[in-house]
Amino acid sequence: MTPRNEVLRLDRITKRFGALTANDAISLSLGEGEVVALLGENGAGKTTLMNILFGEYVAEEGTITAFGHPLPPGNPRAALGAGVGMVHQHFTLADHLSVMENILLGTRPLWSLTLGMAAARARIGDLVRDFGLAVDPDQRVGQLSVGERQRVEILKALYRDARILILDEPTAVLTPQEAEALFATLRKMVARGLSVIFISHKLHEVMAIAGRCVVLRHGKVVGEVETSATTPGALAAMMVGGAVTGPTIAPGIAGKALFRLNRVSTKGGEGAPGLKLADLTLSAGQITGIAGVSGNGQAALSDLISGLALPLEGSVEIDGEAAPPRWTPVEALSRGIGRIPEDRHKVGTIADFTLTENAVLETHGAAPVSRKGWMDWREAEARTRAIIAKYDVRCPGPEARIRLLSGGNMQKLILGRVLEAAPRVLLANQPVRGLDIGAVTYVHGQILAARDRGAAVLLISEDLDEVMQLSDVIHVMSHGRLSPPIPRGTATVAELGLWMAGEGFTRAA
Repeated sequence: MTPRNEVLRLDRITKRFGALTANDAISLSLGEGEVVALLGENGAGKTTLMNILFGEYVAEEGTITAFGHPLPPGNPRAALGAGVGMVHQHFTLADHLSVMENILLGTRPLWSLTLGMAAARARIGDLVRDFGLAVDPDQRVGQLSVGERQRVEILKALYRDARILILDEPTAVLTPQEAEALFATLRKMVARGLSVIFISHKLHEVMAIAGRCVVLRHGKVVGEVETSATTPGALAAMMVGGAVTGPTIAPGIAGKALFRLNRVSTKGGEGAPGLKLADLTLSAGQITGIAGVSGNGQAALSDLISGLALPLEGSVEIDGEAAPPRWTPVEALSRGIGRIPEDRHKVGTIADFTLTENAVLETHGAAPVSRKGWMDWREAEARTRAIIAKYDVRCPGPEARIRLLSGGNMQKLILGRVLEAAPRVLLANQPVRGLDIGAVTYVHGQILAARDRGAAVLLISEDLDEVMQLSDVIHVMSHGRLSPPIPRGTATVAELGLWMAGEGFTRAA
């Protein structure tokens, strides 16, 4: 479909990484004041295509035209000059600099006699007011919430006069309230003529914000449809090549308590609280869900369970026994605690390690792949191949660098690494963040299967629907405090929301 007042055209873009064709003759157009959703499974080629548009990759074939002029390949500065801005899924901000300093980075030559700070401040203030992007220009970025950081990324693009904005998974790390605020901002931008390419796996958001959808599968365009003429189910089927059905979720049967916190408090991190007199019991055969807005102590809870932090007061019990005084990640692994970390890029993997090296990073205990300090790489590769096959990790092979994988396939490798160790306690921290609908269904199925095999599962998620769908019992976190256990199906979204806002704790007191 060719839109009226076309501002962007990608024509037969092809990109290869060795034997892998990431983009196969993809064509895409965008009109003025239009939002086009770019959909597809993890690894379908969406981010690669946008990196080509923004000049970070160079295509082997194809051309790009922006506002009627050819866009030179491999030149981000030319893309910015043509009015193309991009907000990456993983933010590119300097934590130690202020909001204004981050926005101005790269906009002025180093030899400029004056930075024009007063004019810059005034312009940023105008953008903040015009688009509802509330953020303090003098605050250090490291002290901002995730939602505020995303506003800074959008302000960076708008400050550079972006007329085409690429948003790659913009709500993957946002709360529902922050996502709604983002959509309100986008509608204001589009009303003023800004054109948006919106990449998301959350189909209800696509239906709410996009006018048209382009669907990729295995690097090719497999469908293009007006949003008003389709449904989330039809889009999901187009993305994966068939109907998507979620796992059947029967209630778990609680067994023995395998992990327990008794009135535990911990040290907080920068801008985030520690635990405050937290009581928590994780039982075999049960999923315990933790709901809450990001930054309310979830990181402290995750660090404590995985051996990265120690309690300041209270006690920790594992299988009915006190945790050892020297509580470390190796000790946690040896006690049967497996973790799916919140950030698969910074914490879950090492980018320049191969899949094999990443697959054995947390191999300790009964089945090591080293003997007397020597690695058995043949055994390590055999295990990695087994994980790739069993968990459908789509990759060139076990020798590939993991940074080349899509987010979903990276998550599948982590999932396989953890579950093949048969953990007794499974910490699943944001396990499906940024994943497509097919990968979400798969990961949820694997977590439920671990529960049904007798593992005690702790599910930490900012997606309240996910917590309510999977959990047998729910706790809500607010400012480091844990609510009493709430059995499955006994609280409404509104009631859980009161706990998330802290009102439930006030009433309980």
